[in-house]
Formats: sequence, structure tokens, C-alpha cells
Amino acid sequence: MSVNAATISAGETLRVLEAGWAAQVAGGLTASWMLHGRPGVGKTELVQSLAQKIGAELYDLRLTTIEPQDLRGLPYFDHARARTVWYRPEDLPDTEAPAILFLDELTAAAPALQPTVYGLLQERRVGRHSLPANVMIVAAGNRVEDGAIAYDMGTALSDRLIHMIVQANADDWVRNYAIPAGIHPSVAAFIRTRPDLLETTEESLRRGQMIACTPRSWTWVSRIMAAVPDRGLRQVMIAGTVGSAPAAEFALLADEIAATVQIGQMLEALRGERARLYLRTLHGLTALVYGLVGAVTRESLPAAIEILADLRGQGSLAQTGLPLSELASFGFELLIGRAFEKGWEEAFATSEAYAAYAAERRSAGLP
Repeated sequence: MSVNAATISAGETLRVLEAGWAAQVAGGLTASWMLHGRPGVGKTELVQSLAQKIGAELYDLRLTTIEPQDLRGLPYFDHARARTVWYRPEDLPDTEAPAILFLDELTAAAPALQPTVYGLLQERRVGRHSLPANVMIVAAGNRVEDGAIAYDMGTALSDRLIHMIVQANADDWVRNYAIPAGIHPSVAAFIRTRPDLLETTEESLRRGQMIACTPRSWTWVSRIMAAVPDRGLRQVMIAGTVGSAPAAEFALLADEIAATVQIGQMLEALRGERARLYLRTLHGLTALVYGLVGAVTRESLPAAIEILADLRGQGSLAQTGLPLSELASFGFELLIGRAFEKGWEEAFATSEAYAAYAAERRSAGLP
């Protein structure tokens, strides 16, 4: 049975869930949410990000690892009242503080567990235990066609949920996830230039291949790049994470960036000495942009602004046909977002380099 809901990016999904939480707090909407999507698309990370944004404690229940009694609790006999009483499981929220109850792998849970879940999703209760009003319920799972272990969701269950299909989107991933998550600049630059390799699950299934590229697997590649210095060993690990062909292509870019991108040196150099440090390839300049945004601190932000502002004026680079204006504009979009997130926006108001850059764009009729 297909899921006939809206298909949206992870960033848009997060915005919808934030709006749902705001509506729940205001008392206008208390709903349970269901995120469908291929393995590795980032559903779990999405809910973790939501919890951080709204300041909620996350209760993460993997439904494939529990039995109905784990949600219902265990009975004991109350001799004084001559009745059976149930101990409430500690995995269910019972707090006045904001909380998210995350029912992960819902579509892979045993059918015998589903009737117990029904009460949580609609009545917000199991047995005599009711969830506090400040608890948001979010579920997630794969679909049958995703090649993962999954059961078709019956109407009795689906009718209790607001459904969304989360789809990998390269632009959304690099803008809204890569920078805050500290993704390695080589990985961010690679996905920026090869967006078709962010998520290849469908293609891998069609070819009968076990390993596919997913947002989750590229996050692992980022961690491998940061943790394993030996190139040969690292390459074996990356091939086992995203597949041999994407790994080979990524290695070429990573080698180029490792040999040429010097973020720290550029930030420390005097403005007049930086011209020789700009990269001369699209991959290198893209990695420079991500590296700057990821490495910037309050103290180095003025230098980062200068580096991006001066990018368009590099005469020797202009002869290469590289999209310098687009890279500078994209870099400033990311850097301004980072500055507002950290509360560093005053650096832009006092930067002569940014004032000159903004004036030049206005004179060219650009926003």
C-alpha cells in the first residue's frame, strides 16, 4: 500500500514539526506524526534536531526491540486493595518539561505490538498511564518498497497519524545539515558538486547492490575522514560505507582538497597576502567555502568575511571561468546563517569588506 502523503526535504519536515509543536503548545492541535522514508535518509537525526530546537527531552523507543508488555508495563497484585496494578514503564515520559516520544521503526514492529501503540497515538495513553500534555509523539519507519524490513500499515494505525515522506535533497542537506553537524568540508564539497550521489538506494536496489549512498552513510564518511589519517585504510572504510565507485570518485576530490585547501592559513594571513592561497578548481573553492563556515569563530569571522568578499575580485581566477560570484554569494548565505545562529551578526555591520561587497551587488541590481 503506497503512502499518498506529501514528499518533502528533511529541512522542510523539521519546519513542519516545529509548527506542529507550536500548535500543540498553543492548544490548537495535539497530533501524532509519522515520518516515512528510505533507510539512512535522516529521520532519526531529524527528530534529534527537533528535540534540540524546542528544548525537549527525547524518549527514543525502537519498536523492533520491545514487546507489548514493555509499553503496557508489568502487573503486580495489590493485596490491600485486592486488585492487579500495573507498573508504568520508565521509557514513557512522565514529566512537566517538554518531551518528545519517538516511536522509531514503527513499520517494522511486530503486528502484535500495534494494538498497544494505537492507544499511544490517538488517546495518548497506555493502560491507566496518560502522557502529559507537553509530550509530542513522532513515529518513523521505512516503506515496503524501500528494501527494508517493513510491514504494510493498516488503516487502523495510519488513521491515527499525520504522515510525511522524507526525501533526501542535496541542497537542503548541505545548507541545513552539513554545517551545523560539522560535516567534513571534503564531503560537503563532494555532495555540492555531485548531488546525485547523496542518496542512491533505488539505483542500488535495481542493480542488486547491497551498499548505497545515503545521508547517513555520508555522515559516516565525514567521521572516517576526521578520525583515520591513513589514506589506504580510510579508503577501504569509505568503500564499505558508500560503495566502491562513489568512494573512488570521492577520493580524487578529497586528495585534491587535502593538498590545496588551507583554511587556517587563510584565516591567519594578512588580507593582502591571501591571493596566492585561493584555490583554482571548483572542488577546491567549494571546499574552501564549507571549511570557512565550519571553522569560523567569533574572532576569525572578520577574516572569513574578507576572504569571501575578495573571492570575486581575484583576477587570475576570473580567467578560469569558475562561478566566483555564485560561490561568494552562496558562502555569504551560509556564513550569515552561522553568524545569526551564534549571535555574531555585529561582525557584518562593522565589516568594511562586507559593506563594499553589498554595495557592489546593489549597483549590479542584485539583492
